[in-house]
Amino acid sequence: MEETIQRERLDAPSSADAAPSCAALIVRLEALRRSMLEAEARLRDAAASPSARNLVHYLALRRHDLRSLQDSLAALGLSSLGRAEPNVLATVDRVLAALHALSGRPPPQLAGAAAPADGRALLARRIEALFGATPRQRSTRIMVTLPTEAASQAALVRSLVDSGMDVARINCAHDSAGDWIAMATQVRKAARDAGRPVRVLMDLAGPKIRTGPIAPGPCVLKLKPERDAFGVTLAPARLLLRPRCAAPAPEPGLPALEVDADWLARLRDGDKVEFEDARQRRRELRVLQTRADGVLLQCERTAYLDAQTTLRLQRHGHGAACATLQGLQAREGRLLLHPGQTLRLLHDGIGQPESSGAPGRSRAPASVACTLPAALKQVREGERVCFDDGRIGGVVHHVASRWVDVRITQARAQGDKLAADKGINLPDSRLDLPALTDKDIVDLAVVARHADMVGLSFAQSAADVQTLRRHLGALCAGHLGVVLKIETRRAFEHLPEMLLAALDGPAAGVMIARGDLAVECGFERLAEVQEEILWACEASHMPVVWATQVLETLAQTGRPSRAEITDAAMGERADCVMLNKGAHIVAAMHTLDDILRRMQQHQAKKRPLLRALKSWAPPGH
Repeated sequence: MEETIQRERLDAPSSADAAPSCAALIVRLEALRRSMLEAEARLRDAAASPSARNLVHYLALRRHDLRSLQDSLAALGLSSLGRAEPNVLATVDRVLAALHALSGRPPPQLAGAAAPADGRALLARRIEALFGATPRQRSTRIMVTLPTEAASQAALVRSLVDSGMDVARINCAHDSAGDWIAMATQVRKAARDAGRPVRVLMDLAGPKIRTGPIAPGPCVLKLKPERDAFGVTLAPARLLLRPRCAAPAPEPGLPALEVDADWLARLRDGDKVEFEDARQRRRELRVLQTRADGVLLQCERTAYLDAQTTLRLQRHGHGAACATLQGLQAREGRLLLHPGQTLRLLHDGIGQPESSGAPGRSRAPASVACTLPAALKQVREGERVCFDDGRIGGVVHHVASRWVDVRITQARAQGDKLAADKGINLPDSRLDLPALTDKDIVDLAVVARHADMVGLSFAQSAADVQTLRRHLGALCAGHLGVVLKIETRRAFEHLPEMLLAALDGPAAGVMIARGDLAVECGFERLAEVQEEILWACEASHMPVVWATQVLETLAQTGRPSRAEITDAAMGERADCVMLNKGAHIVAAMHTLDDILRRMQQHQAKKRPLLRALKSWAPPGH
């Protein structure tokens, strides 16, 4: 009851019509200050370091709605506490001293006041401990996720280092330990040659929940000409026919099938090859060119080729010669899901599309296995399930011993396809899963020898952080930096306790994994969530990585969207910005480097920097 009264007193709005009273403001600030010191006393063991104490003070401060207090302080020309994160108690003390001076009182005697630590200096030291020396022309580092090719292509890694990569991220959820070691070796060599430091982050896979394998589709090749809006053929479909057991086709994007070599040798430029496709529709191929690697043909109409398709060469005076096709590849298995449909999540097995069932038997729902069956054992009816970064969603409507039935609620009316190895999010489920899997523990032996820092995926509690530290200590790798990946709602809810645990180590940081967070917390809440993470990390003097889909369109296609340019500019408020791999990753790095250099002249964390504006002059000048 007493705490409720105190909070009401702290949050009480001041009169909008009266000038703010210094005496009333002093009372409110002193009450706030007492609540901060009481929080510190309750957590004295956990809040041993200056950064931990500052975080506890900040969390106590932000338990209250301070908006009316901010207005009153700003009306007097004082700090409104809006940028207090680096030194919370010291900021409140300075405002109290100013209020005493304005009201003609002697300087306040503040219990618990100590020489304040320089929060910005503490943060700068922690950033350097984790990411290395500050780059020459910008303060925010650039992290790049390495593609598989980085293990063997030294030129690719050199181009990334030369373009300004400060941290190379190796995703241990993909490739092999040998690939990771090769990538790290390439980065070290390129960094030495460039004469600049580049750190290596190895990101543990963690208990990622994904869809399991799905039965492949039929072995069918679709030939589809390119047409304009009126259906006129702009470019016929092309097909390369090769002798059986020949080398793979040299041209990417050109489909190739195998036929009998003797039949193939009969073909001449201009010949017509007739067939009935898998739909029993008459189609025709025309020989364009005989080549050393086979025969190139074209088709003017859409056709589906399967193992039963028979090709017939019709040439005057030679009769009909026939050939069957080989080398057809099965299509990747996918499930087409519609709103209202049921998807069965299996503990194990091969996923299957929905089947009509035998006469008199009920229809079997579409099914797919979950790569982490332990998670399915912890879900309850009515909880949400999201697939493929939230593109498809549903609600659990039945839980059985070996499966969970999900009613699809989010998909396009025409259906959305779900493939294997796509992420599954359970935002409403209280999952009790260890952050370190058996695979992660094995992988740590490689990480300890070849990385500068380790990414803890799906960290959800202080115990997860402490467990990782223990394993690193056992490997004589306690010096490695630890990056906590915040990618679930539970991780966000437990962020303060994880920050306090991470502060015990030599170097640590936080990655805002915005892709999974958006699915877990709701896309509409992502902006609010990432802001709160930034504030808490600044209060604990903890470095932050701004991650997921930064300049992704540019990296993938070579052309950025307007929205992602603004998003990249917001990344300057973090200490490191992560780019994902893509065909145009070097161009994305150059663009990000330019954006970060510009924005650091205008913004430092939450603090706007009033650099002289050169865009306009006052009217009349």
